[in-house]
Amino acid sequence: MCVWNVSVLDKQLMMGKLTFEIKRKIIQVAAFGYSNLYLGNFLNGRLYKGKWKMFCNPGMNCYSCPAATTACPIGAMQAVNGSIDFKMSFYVWGMILAFGVILGRAVCGFLCPFGLIQELLYKIPFPKKKLWKGFTWIKYMLLAVFVLLLPVVRTNIVGSGAPAFCEYICPVGTLEGGIPLLSTHPELRRVIGTLFSVKMLILVITIVGCLSICRFFCKVMCPLGAIYGILNKVSIVQMNVDVEKCIHCGKCRHVCSMDVDPVKAPDSAECIRCGRCTEICSENVLKLSIRCRK
Repeated sequence: MCVWNVSVLDKQLMMGKLTFEIKRKIIQVAAFGYSNLYLGNFLNGRLYKGKWKMFCNPGMNCYSCPAATTACPIGAMQAVNGSIDFKMSFYVWGMILAFGVILGRAVCGFLCPFGLIQELLYKIPFPKKKLWKGFTWIKYMLLAVFVLLLPVVRTNIVGSGAPAFCEYICPVGTLEGGIPLLSTHPELRRVIGTLFSVKMLILVITIVGCLSICRFFCKVMCPLGAIYGILNKVSIVQMNVDVEKCIHCGKCRHVCSMDVDPVKAPDSAECIRCGRCTEICSENVLKLSIRCRK
């Protein structure tokens, strides 16, 4: 087993005096850009349905967003969970598991479009709070019930699983798909019912949560983050800790946006590998690294 230190590459790829955090933001903006190439569709309410929609975005980005280039992985997963088309099921699950095994929750920290939106919301002046850790289990319940179970027991006439999470819960879809499409399609506004009102309430709760708690949706509601979190311990991208160097100053724990103690739990399912702790550590205890087998 060998550990390749990302900080070595970081020095080789230095762009002036850009910090790791600024570079991460550049990657996030680029990921947001390639995920939403068709911005002009916001004006006409059309959806891109080309060949790129055959591929799943590694992060949360609604299929029904007019600008979306790729498919939502959670939406695709629900569709195939109850499907008799096993080739498509293996394709979707294989793509998601590949992202998880290679990157783990680094997808959340670098590539997720809605992750960037949450971080920008948190920068808005608003009373900041800490989340009770028990709430982090909610996303696993949402994954089990709305993504894995209901799409299997509820299928449509063509054999596709019912998109229960998208239909009843997902605030990402309401923000990126529902509101833009309603603004350009009067016929849709005429059939708005109670369900959309409930989803708007969930969206408002999510936005207020993101204003007050950094990455509220990631911590509490994201079923995709739950999958990647489970794979954090086996993913190729890892957090390497030199415990002997640690002076237990607590700076890494204080700066963590996901409320993780990276020294005690470097493989925590909540760690999004954003690298903030590696920058704040004066003793070089923490290093974002890639594991490879000889």
